[in-house]
Amino acid sequence: MNYPIIILKPKRSESLKRNHPWVFSGTIDKILMDEDALDLKEGDLVKVADQKEKILGIGHFAEGSIAVRMLSFKDATVNDSFWEHKITAAYRLREALQLSNSATTTCYRLIHAEGDGLPGLIVDIYGGVAIVQAHSVGFANALPDLAKALKTVFGKKLTAVYSKSEKALHRQGEKGIEDGYLLGTAESPQILLENNLKFEIDWVTGQKTGFFIDQRFNRELLKNYSKNKKVLNTFCYSGGFSVYALDAGAAEVHSVDSSQKAIELTERNVAINFENCDRHKSFAKDTLKYLNETDEVYDTIILDPPAYAKSKSAQHKAVQGYKRLNAKAFSMIKKGGILFTFSCSQVVDRKLFENTVMAAAIEARRSVKVLHHLSQPADHPVSIFHPEGEYLKGLVLYIEE
Repeated sequence: MNYPIIILKPKRSESLKRNHPWVFSGTIDKILMDEDALDLKEGDLVKVADQKEKILGIGHFAEGSIAVRMLSFKDATVNDSFWEHKITAAYRLREALQLSNSATTTCYRLIHAEGDGLPGLIVDIYGGVAIVQAHSVGFANALPDLAKALKTVFGKKLTAVYSKSEKALHRQGEKGIEDGYLLGTAESPQILLENNLKFEIDWVTGQKTGFFIDQRFNRELLKNYSKNKKVLNTFCYSGGFSVYALDAGAAEVHSVDSSQKAIELTERNVAINFENCDRHKSFAKDTLKYLNETDEVYDTIILDPPAYAKSKSAQHKAVQGYKRLNAKAFSMIKKGGILFTFSCSQVVDRKLFENTVMAAAIEARRSVKVLHHLSQPADHPVSIFHPEGEYLKGLVLYIEE
């Protein structure tokens, strides 16, 4: 198969030779195509070469500042065996992490975009169902081939493949993409396990692919700081942190989310793990409003807001939001209390986030120690060549005074 070839400007191929997976539009010199070929379209496969026309790899073309997202740093043909090789490599890592055959955790991430060498693709496994989320037209075009490759790799362990790409692609202006099963069918929601705790997961109507798998290790860590404590879990969504705190023996747990639907999901998850639990209360209320109005005082607080900034232009506003939220939590937490605070905004890097939290502590006039630096779990790997892939930042803080 003859792919169009993108030739990079002189001295602009170094980052690609260091395996950085993005080719920016400003680095492109020219595009070589067959005379009878049609115009290059969003999502087309292209090869990338240096000035001497040495092929450096292959990827998906896109119209925008990131012109190519690389799938391979070798000359390759993208076919069934290519996808099978990529998915098998990702599966082997999850096998090494003891996730693919775990009896106590039945949901995990299989493909984490650039971290697994497939920029623009997310695949989460919920029991026997693979949830595929294409964030690029290139992967939207490849969905049938991906479903086929997933079935080949997983065999009988996989009963269905569901595409949940509609919302992600509609945000980019792509129309005609609809969510639905690519292979087989399955009942949603299902009750699945995370560290032997039960959660109702609905990949059809739930947020993201149905569950925030990326907080698994951090939820487990919370158990060390919950026994006999009064815990507040804000932006609770499915109540993951709340369930872990209750399991650890928290005296009382309060869950807060602005969505009534999220609160109902939290209450169901508490109920399926703890029969007749009287240690949990939930509030369908905006978090900041709740913090400003409540008279409650807490030993442990979890701040896990949605991304405050999705673009660089929103960074300043996001930083102000994080500062305001953390300052309020600092002002109301008990002396000797523990604060778990997070940012999942990719444009707010770790240093900026930590400086923002420090500014909040200064404003609240609290003496604070850092106990843990938190990130995403190992099934959300970060390529060493693409540090931008570390999107989840977190701190566990001890409020000394």
